Amino acid sequence: MTTIDFHVFSAQARRQHDIFVCELIERSLQAGRRVHVHCLDQDMVEGLDELLWTFHDTSFIPHATLDSAQAAHAIVTLGCAELGIDAMDTLFNLHIEVPGFFSQFERVIETTGHDDHGRALARARYRFYKDRGYQLATHQGTAA
Repeated sequence: MTTIDFHVFSAQARRQHDIFVCELIERSLQAGRRVHVHCLDQDMVEGLDELLWTFHDTSFIPHATLDSAQAAHAIVTLGCAELGIDAMDTLFNLHIEVPGFFSQFERVIETTGHDDHGRALARARYRFYKDRGYQLATHQGTAA
């Protein structure tokens, strides 16, 4: 059964949140996991695509967007569609809703977002998973 990890932190700037997500993706790769990042929209895909190349001076996360030719061979993919996603180990859900395909992943990573509105939406996603009997873990902390 899919396990769900919620990362909870206080209000912060959007960029801080996104850098924290990049660091979590980097940790997942170091653990040997294949990752798909489900974004809210194409603007988020493009912003995260750029940030994964530049979020730290010494970091580099090889990745591809789902609509690119490289996606079939990438260990990290980014997209906002619910179709065309190959089997991966870990789903990072940055969308405001639980995607219909989440259960095909071993692990789902959720965050509370960067503001109060994001936290309210995250609570609804948490209830969704809990009501369906999924194993939930909560991690407290702050973004870098």
